[in-house]
Amino acid sequence: MKNWMSLQADLGNFQYRRNVYVFALKMSFLAVILSGVIIALTIPPLGFLGLLPMTLPHAIGFGAVFSWLVGGTVSGMLSLAAGFTMHELTLSRAEFEKLSRTDTLSGLLNRRAFTEALDNTEGDASLVIFDVDRFKAINDRFGHACGDAVITAVSAVLTSTFDDLSVVARLGGEEFGVIVSGEPLEARMERIQAVRASIAGRPIAAEGHNIAITISGGVADLIAGRNKQQVYASADRALYLAKALGRNRVVHEREGLQHAWHGLAENGPGAEGRGTGSDNVMQAYGI
Repeated sequence: MKNWMSLQADLGNFQYRRNVYVFALKMSFLAVILSGVIIALTIPPLGFLGLLPMTLPHAIGFGAVFSWLVGGTVSGMLSLAAGFTMHELTLSRAEFEKLSRTDTLSGLLNRRAFTEALDNTEGDASLVIFDVDRFKAINDRFGHACGDAVITAVSAVLTSTFDDLSVVARLGGEEFGVIVSGEPLEARMERIQAVRASIAGRPIAAEGHNIAITISGGVADLIAGRNKQQVYASADRALYLAKALGRNRVVHEREGLQHAWHGLAENGPGAEGRGTGSDNVMQAYGI
């Protein structure tokens, strides 16, 4: 019975109560039809053998009434009870699935759900990895309650900036992931830069403090046929470059090589002792 209800919850839409009543009504009619078939197969042979306590027409009529009043009613009541059980099961499953895919602090998707969305993304899009700059210092100075307020505020800005075509998630700690779709690359980069600028110009009020924060971002292109792990690694590397170049900036993966070669030129012959940030850029990009 438990397995049957589980199957019905998978196959039927019991999320809405009206569907429960439709299910019970269908099961009642099915019980009546089944009873009618049984009556049609059993009563005439019994009448032919003279085993009925009444005439054949009366026996058929009595059987029909019995199937409608008893079989249909009992079946309907049982189906209604089973339907409401499946309704609760469906809601519980939906809530559990939501919790298993949602970050409790930010309300955004978690890393598991984001990874699934990334794997299912096809066509032209951009993967962005954002990271709150010097987040540990914020926690150490203002406390974890303020750190949580920062995470919540950044989540709200990301949610309000990106539309339903985009996927926004908290990947863990102070790191966020966004899959931006539906626009040319230039427009996507404008929106990504707008998020960075908006957060930089909006101090977070928490626990009596006005906390100025910035974020850095790394962007990589999602192109059909490109390995998703490579895309993620490239965006992560671009984020590292954004940090190495001074934070509060967004770096596209195409810019990374340019920055690396620029740093290489700065640290060429006769440039000893200059460009510590450039050294970090070259190390990040493997040069």
